[in-house]
Amino acid sequence: MPSTRAPAPAKTNKAAATRAAAVARKAAAKPPPSKAGSAPPGAVVAAPAKPPKQKLVRDSFAMPGADFELIHLLKERALSFRRPAKKSELLRAGLHALAALSGAQLRLALDSLAPLKPGRPKNAG
Repeated sequence: MPSTRAPAPAKTNKAAATRAAAVARKAAAKPPPSKAGSAPPGAVVAAPAKPPKQKLVRDSFAMPGADFELIHLLKERALSFRRPAKKSELLRAGLHALAALSGAQLRLALDSLAPLKPGRPKNAG
């Protein structure tokens, strides 16, 4: 029996542009092959050691809409210097910036946040 499902929609230009940017970053990160110091033919050359693969941890949390707007603004700022950034990259960069603060600076940063109610938000449905 033939399938009655509609074909999947075509990927958007934004997705294609993001993918192209990632490919360009990878290509720019690879050093060009050099002939100086190359091994003679037939010699066994050790492959560079890869860093160990990190296990990713998935989590979910809530934050005020104003903070999500800040994420959107930061993503636009990153695009202004042609460095697309994902939300997770911005959050990770923020964690590293907070880790570099002194104890007093970290306390001030945390005290400046509006307190949130614990638990999951209720569905508006």
